[in-house]
Amino acid sequence: MGFNFKKSINLGCGLKLNIGKKSVGISAGTKGARVSVNSKGRKSATVGIPGTGISYTKTSTKKRKPK
Repeated sequence: MGFNFKKSINLGCGLKLNIGKKSVGISAGTKGARVSVNSKGRKSATVGIPGTGISYTKTSTKKRKPK
């Protein structure tokens, strides 16, 4: 079993600071719509219907340059 760590800190005004074992990220939005970016370059946008559990997430990652 591996060790994991995840902590979310609410900064107010729809902002959240997310701290994990391997990266740090920030997300902004309200119930139903949210965008987030982390320290590894991953960006995601989520749209959902509150109270139903139905949501759609679009994720993009930073493209690596070939060596």
